[in-house]
Amino acid sequence: MPAQSQFGRGFVVNLTLLSRHFGLPPEKAFFGVADHLNDLIVPEQFRGTEIEELVERLRKMVIWHQPGVLDKEDAAEIKRLLNRIAIAVDTRLGIASPDAGKYD
Repeated sequence: MPAQSQFGRGFVVNLTLLSRHFGLPPEKAFFGVADHLNDLIVPEQFRGTEIEELVERLRKMVIWHQPGVLDKEDAAEIKRLLNRIAIAVDTRLGIASPDAGKYD
């Protein structure tokens, strides 16, 4: 059994932890957020799909972000990306017409 993770291990768990950061003001959202990428695991059934591509894009955006530079713009783009991942997962799970809604 693997040791307990300090920053989360899994797919939905880590996406939830990442989402919490981006519920904060943009200037605070990026502090420590990359830690949740360490054990973010794309499930086998999503490998080679749009979901894996979106997760890789998310990883790059978080890792390449320069704190203090474009915080607001990057945080907004990452929120949109997290919504796209959620919609893509729901679609793969058979949910007809998933929608993140107007007010997130």
